[in-house]
Amino acid sequence: MKRLTACVVQAASVGGDTAATVAKTVELIKECAQKGGQLAVFPEAFIGGYPKGASFDIRIGMRTPEGRDEFAAYWDCAIDVPGPETAAIGEAAREAKMFVTIGIIERAGGTLYCTVLFFGPEGTLLGKHRKLMPTAAERLCWGFGDGSTLTTVDTPWGNMGAVICWENYMPLLRMAMFDKGISLYCAPTADDRDSWASSMQHVALEGRCFVLSACQYLTGADFPSTMKNRISDEKNHVLMRGGSVIVSPLGKILAGPDFSGETILTATLDIDDVVRGKFDFDVAGHYARPDIFKLTVEERPQLAVSHIGA
Repeated sequence: MKRLTACVVQAASVGGDTAATVAKTVELIKECAQKGGQLAVFPEAFIGGYPKGASFDIRIGMRTPEGRDEFAAYWDCAIDVPGPETAAIGEAAREAKMFVTIGIIERAGGTLYCTVLFFGPEGTLLGKHRKLMPTAAERLCWGFGDGSTLTTVDTPWGNMGAVICWENYMPLLRMAMFDKGISLYCAPTADDRDSWASSMQHVALEGRCFVLSACQYLTGADFPSTMKNRISDEKNHVLMRGGSVIVSPLGKILAGPDFSGETILTATLDIDDVVRGKFDFDVAGHYARPDIFKLTVEERPQLAVSHIGA
């Protein structure tokens, strides 16, 4: 299969309501299928929510009961992987016969992770990637992933993986993903700056891959009522303005960036463009200099406790 129709979903989570957000996800997957989509990419933290403007009432050296209550409410909105929410999304992918890449907040014990899940057209959960490096205040509420989830999954159009938001500014992480032969580079994000599109163009040119970046269009009305927003408490205030984009392996913008509101971007991708692009630049192949530069990637799970039994 040389061509596919890809969809990038720009939409907001339903603030503080995971069940409603999953239901919205199912409907958006159906809408992508109606547009002929064979792949849908959703934003960072779509299920569980990106808490832009929250502070969890933290000061250096001090936490408060109010902040702990906010975190508990956020923890309640996160999901287990696998769990009933992943089953519902998988069923929607199966019915639509689509690959789906979606950002979620994953619950693992008392820790939350900013995670991307990959679903296949049979509804199977194919894998996940946990964000390695939460940015700035994200570290107040999210844990750190490790190299065991530097995941790519097989598709009829080549390998697909995800690098989340400012992970895209980590050159060694990008190189690790390029070395996996990634053709469909998904970039769920919360970065809605004008400069993000040019960053995605750079990644596409560097990796000679298609880049599909999805960002939420989030207003105060979409923000959870269980959290205080330090940016604005006005319902019509735009907290995240989108900017989703699809880029070709030679850096051409195929769709977006869109700042108009909730939307679904679509583009037809010619997978042969990946090979055409690598003719003169293959960053992990003929353009590498392993005699000078080498990257070692630790992909074993980094566990706090190892149990040795009989």
